[in-house]
Amino acid sequence: MALDTPYASVRQADDEDRQAVLDVLTEAFMNDPLVCWLFPKAGERGLLQRHFYRPLLAHPDGEAYLVDQREGASVWMTLAAGQAPHEEHSDASEAGSNSVFGENGARLLALGQALALRHPDREPHLYLPCMGVVSGRQGAGLGSAMLRHRLERADADGLAAYLEASSPRSRALYQRHGFEDLGEPVRVADSPLLWPMWRPPHR
Repeated sequence: MALDTPYASVRQADDEDRQAVLDVLTEAFMNDPLVCWLFPKAGERGLLQRHFYRPLLAHPDGEAYLVDQREGASVWMTLAAGQAPHEEHSDASEAGSNSVFGENGARLLALGQALALRHPDREPHLYLPCMGVVSGRQGAGLGSAMLRHRLERADADGLAAYLEASSPRSRALYQRHGFEDLGEPVRVADSPLLWPMWRPPHR
């Protein structure tokens, strides 16, 4: 379903769009401080990002969205109370054994464990593991369009939402859409800060 807004048109991605979603997210986060910390070698960063995003797209409770001419993408999961967001994430064990992520596996695993400890699990909620806009279109309202598109339905369903903001800029965007900090920010070793954020349903 597409939703036209004054800013952008958002539609749910289908199986044929999977590569487009991977391409958008990879390009959007190529120079993101957190992704650069996780995957410091620029020459392999794109490939490792795709290894990370693919299981999110394959998650049985996941939904992906594209905005405008494939200039932004987001991935959401609908989680039941007590359900871990990455319990079916096939890369988790691979990160631990370094079979896919190589020397980056330890950082990825440590960050995942730290975030899992902070993820709320007392009630059903939407989880936004990633949302990105290609560099030439950032600041054009595409992220807001994707948030409005999915959060309006969450509000209608009485569903809260959770995410981890990976930069002060994204944190400010999420705050404008009703998210609030959920405790102190998370940092693993010398990683950038991540802000766990929660949004109750708006009536």
